[in-house]
Amino acid sequence: MSSILIFNAKVVTPQGVKENGWILWRDGRIADIGSMPAPAAQSCENWPAMEKIDARGGWVLPGFIDVHVHGGYGCDFMDADAEGLDAITRFHAAHGTTAMLATTVTAPKNDIDGVLERVHRYMQGPMPYARLAGVHLEGPFISAKWPGAQNPAHIVPPQPAWLEEWVSAHPGVIRMQTLAPETDGALPYIAALRRHGIVAACGHTDALYAQIEAAVEHGLSHAVHTFNAMRALHHREPGTVGAVLSDERIAAEVIADGHHVHPAAIRLLVRAKGADRVVLITDAISAAGLGDGDYELGGLAVVVKGGVARLADGSSLAGSTLTMIGALRFAVREVGVPIEDASRMASGNPARAIGLYGETGSLEPGKLADVLLLDADLNLQRVWVSGREVALNIGG
Repeated sequence: MSSILIFNAKVVTPQGVKENGWILWRDGRIADIGSMPAPAAQSCENWPAMEKIDARGGWVLPGFIDVHVHGGYGCDFMDADAEGLDAITRFHAAHGTTAMLATTVTAPKNDIDGVLERVHRYMQGPMPYARLAGVHLEGPFISAKWPGAQNPAHIVPPQPAWLEEWVSAHPGVIRMQTLAPETDGALPYIAALRRHGIVAACGHTDALYAQIEAAVEHGLSHAVHTFNAMRALHHREPGTVGAVLSDERIAAEVIADGHHVHPAAIRLLVRAKGADRVVLITDAISAAGLGDGDYELGGLAVVVKGGVARLADGSSLAGSTLTMIGALRFAVREVGVPIEDASRMASGNPARAIGLYGETGSLEPGKLADVLLLDADLNLQRVWVSGREVALNIGG
């Protein structure tokens, strides 16, 4: 692999933004990062590197990590073969995602088994685009009161035997599971997830405040698409949302697309949780990158109109057509989040949540060269996954 140097950039690091910064990587890993006075930046052209890129004052960010994404560019993780997995990971890589979790929907066990098998096999190969870091099981152990766009016909109580079978057949593949903590058997199931090193997340849930707190004591540490498909905040019964907002042990996802959550509510979430406990996600479905039309999610008919996905009966939003670069821009432009905080919400926080931060999620020497180059207006210019450049001219 070549050595690449980007200079004349605003480089976002865990220590802050390096103005007039530079970043150098070799053989897929970051070698060094620094900054220099503006006049000296021209000397970078004489540094030994196979490729030197003038960022022209743009931004260099760590690659995005999407822990909640169902598909894209016409393909869905529920039935995607290797070619389909390439299509999904290629599309999202072209929009800044360098690692992701293949997210399921509530479905029969055999269908979930198939996803785990196909993703496990794919993860053992070269993964030429965004890396699949594992699987996020969204359901099927959720609340029938809050199915959202999940198929209620396949909702079942937690099944410990299924979990043991899954982790035995596919060790290390399941990174996260979403469930309703108030359902029968959920607390011991959450404890089992924790023993297996799997993130237990609340979502599609009618849980009271006390039930979420009990779940946290058993190991719950994450909330999916906060505010959506969960019991809302009330001043006498704080509910799921109240627990998520007030308990610092819970990391909170949010879909920052302007349709799922009002910008003011996202602003409140960031103020309540702090930038270190908010996770930007897409919740993207197969329609992402393809425009308006008729689609399907978990066997349910979906209509996308004006870029907004809803169940065909109009009862619920059905995932999104969002990309991670779109989420970052929305957080910065519409919510008012500083770019370094938005970057943390899109990269560092999800990496920490699923145990990847030692390898990726921030720009630091020794980590994988998952690097994004943006212009001054936050338009994505180039993407590298483990030092390999990914083409950007793909959909959306």
